[in-house]
Amino acid sequence: MTLHVPATGTPAFGWTRAAEAGCGFRRMAEADLPFLGRLYASTRIEELAPVPWSEADKAAFLEQQFRAQHAHYQQYYPNADWLVITHGGEDIGRFYIERWPSQHRIIDIAFMPAHRGKGYGEALLRDAMDEADAAGKDVSIHVEKLNPAMRLYRRLGFVTEEDKGVYDLMRWRAAGGTDRQVKIA
Repeated sequence: MTLHVPATGTPAFGWTRAAEAGCGFRRMAEADLPFLGRLYASTRIEELAPVPWSEADKAAFLEQQFRAQHAHYQQYYPNADWLVITHGGEDIGRFYIERWPSQHRIIDIAFMPAHRGKGYGEALLRDAMDEADAAGKDVSIHVEKLNPAMRLYRRLGFVTEEDKGVYDLMRWRAAGGTDRQVKIA
């Protein structure tokens, strides 16, 4: 299923919670890469704070890491919807999602620091969960173990399915989801 984003910025599927929170969406374009690079860097500031590098070295490292992540996402999630999140005409985040036959995978969701903790992410996650549930599919996402959003995922019903080292693969199960693991006793 491809998400179509009309000119109004409101997704055709009806992500009403996100829309009510004032969020709009547009497909990522090449011109968005500088913003997306700044967004990526904003998610790593605390991690790099104690590193004794110059600001220029940190910026170069973050640019290289962003480019590597972007290339990885594009290669391994070729059918994803790559969306820039807007609010009040301002670019505030990104939401990348791929819809597989068995589940919907949230590849990435991130907001600029000034827009974190305002409920936008929860609204969007609930909308994505509703969309997946309507299709009878689960939602999965890799979450860094120390990510403050881990509390939100757990509150929304995501559970750790697999320990991936630095990340946990988390899953929210739809009422009639098709991606079930069978445990043999």
